[in-house]
Amino acid sequence: MSNHRFILALAVTLGLPLYASAEGAKKIQDNSFLVEEAYNQEAGVVQHIQSFMYLKQSKEWAYSFTQEWPVPDETHQLSYTIPVLRTPDPGASIGVGDILLNYRYQAVANERVAFAPRLSIIAPTGDYKKGHGTGATGIQVNLPLSVELSDTVVTHWNLGGTYTPKSKEAGGARADTVGSNYGASLIYLMTPNFNLMLEAAGANFQVVQPDGNKQREKTMFINPGFRYAANFDSGLQVVSGVSRPIGVGSSSGTQGVLVYLSLEHPFK
Repeated sequence: MSNHRFILALAVTLGLPLYASAEGAKKIQDNSFLVEEAYNQEAGVVQHIQSFMYLKQSKEWAYSFTQEWPVPDETHQLSYTIPVLRTPDPGASIGVGDILLNYRYQAVANERVAFAPRLSIIAPTGDYKKGHGTGATGIQVNLPLSVELSDTVVTHWNLGGTYTPKSKEAGGARADTVGSNYGASLIYLMTPNFNLMLEAAGANFQVVQPDGNKQREKTMFINPGFRYAANFDSGLQVVSGVSRPIGVGSSSGTQGVLVYLSLEHPFK
């Protein structure tokens, strides 16, 4: 998520593989939609994540591709996120947004609790004149915490912030902007590879105005959904999911659809 737009996830698989492992018991982790989970990649395993969200009222959408790598094991993780955006009507346009370069440290990882703070550099790759970016390099911090309450119930918690010095609006006016993000989720494991999900996620951020002043904007979504994993003897795990983001508070009246696809597999 950049400080000017609530980049939300998902892309759906077009049919599940036919030869999933008969064991099929690998638990789904690190595959939430709006809330970041606190599990880094294991040594020798890479994850490719695609996500897509469409909002009906404004007809805007956001697609993102993320790739996560252990360096060299789960203590340290590097990743990048490339978003593609369609801005709201009227005057809609499509383009690449600001790319995130991420480092995450697995500070805590035991049977019930995981904590993995993330530091991201937000590169100004999006066209700020079209509303696809801020026109400046930003810094983002997120603090994801995951807690297993039981063998079938897991919660995830997020709190973060973004700082973008000399952020631009479409006409070129500049100002330093800050933003915050927060979220929580409840995951119910009906089986290890089929989960019901309920997420809540929001953001509070500043947007530069044509006169150089800053305006504060807020977004908030409740997001019920589900996800399914197909596990293979090769170590490949395919996770697909669908959810329905519903705007509340300042985002009331906004509804959409979110679809998700992740491929995680050994690379050595």
